[in-house]
Amino acid sequence: MKHSFIDRYSDLDSPIHHLDPRTRILTTLAFVLAVMVTPPTSWLAFTLYASLMAGLVLLAKLPVRYVLKRSAVVLPFVLMVAVFVPFWGRGQVMGSYNVWLWRVSVTHDGLLVLWSVTVKSWLSALALILLSSTTRFSELLKGLEHVGVPRVMVMILAFMYRYIFVLADEVMRMQRARDSRDVAPLRPYGGGWLWQIRTVGNMIGTLFIRSYERAERVYGAMVARGFDGQVRTLNDLHFRRADLGFGIVFSAALLTIGLITRIA
Repeated sequence: MKHSFIDRYSDLDSPIHHLDPRTRILTTLAFVLAVMVTPPTSWLAFTLYASLMAGLVLLAKLPVRYVLKRSAVVLPFVLMVAVFVPFWGRGQVMGSYNVWLWRVSVTHDGLLVLWSVTVKSWLSALALILLSSTTRFSELLKGLEHVGVPRVMVMILAFMYRYIFVLADEVMRMQRARDSRDVAPLRPYGGGWLWQIRTVGNMIGTLFIRSYERAERVYGAMVARGFDGQVRTLNDLHFRRADLGFGIVFSAALLTIGLITRIA
């Protein structure tokens, strides 16, 4: 599998890529907080937030199609959680429908909550994709550690990102081995559903045991090499004038959007 799943475009040459990882992390956090506290009826604010993200994506020279595709991944999960909110909210009824033996009503407040959750989740996902796509994962971990994220959480993220691909490769090999042992031409996916359930259960158990044993070997190898839990990279992190200028301009943009929406 490809291991540049998150930071695929982190090697591009743009003003955003040259910023210190801590600057990108803090500005992303500020943007997400600003989006979260924005009232759901501030349509102009959400439009300006989206325009701000679009400008940064173009400035970072990221493929627009890639960013939109990655950001759209979060929408199904949000809708699965919030799709029933319009039927449970209180307030003005926008419409009533008969669903089998029940009569459900869609309320204005419920639709407003659905809109708020969806647009805020999408804008936050855009900001996180911009952050991860312009920052090498090792530098992102080091930046998180420098801004105060607990070291144990940084280590969990590092190991998760490093070994999720190893586990995925292991699953593919096990699946290929299962398919190669199914010689019956009239049973394309390994026979009936009972056989499938038993086989998948055995694969999950085997994968758990192999993961546990691999974790023990990796831990022993790291201890033998003197690992102390600190993220180290070849390049040290340094704040520059460009970081200060970007932070000031970005903060001013967020404050301006807040003032415009209050006045409007």
